[in-house]
Amino acid sequence: MQPAFRQSYGRTRRRRSHHALSPTTQTLCPLSGMPKAHHRACKQSGYVRAGLRIKVPKLGIGIGND
Repeated sequence: MQPAFRQSYGRTRRRRSHHALSPTTQTLCPLSGMPKAHHRACKQSGYVRAGLRIKVPKLGIGIGND
């Protein structure tokens, strides 16, 4: 089934104006000083948040500072 009326170019563009991607926010890891994404583990130290450090040797996360 097809729509009753064609949607205008402007209306389509206005709807899609909210589809733009926003850049990721970077912060510095307090342990290693390297940039890391929010809510992600630091590649070198494994720091996620205060009191939580993880180690994943297979991915190379948290094995830099032993």
